[in-house]
Amino acid sequence: MQTAKQEVSGLLKRLPEDCSLEDVQYHLYVLQKVERGMKDVTEGRVYTQEEVDKMMSKWLVK
Repeated sequence: MQTAKQEVSGLLKRLPEDCSLEDVQYHLYVLQKVERGMKDVTEGRVYTQEEVDKMMSKWLVK
């Protein structure tokens, strides 16, 4: 498991030299959300497609 500093360092190495601070912030945000999602999956906090369909049915028009 990498430390946050190692992850940021790796991200910066992958980004182009002409990227903006906004680009860096966006990629850090996406990385954080993906990691949070992976943790949710590992800990069983997921929904089936049927459960999502049922929850969203009041907002979706069929």
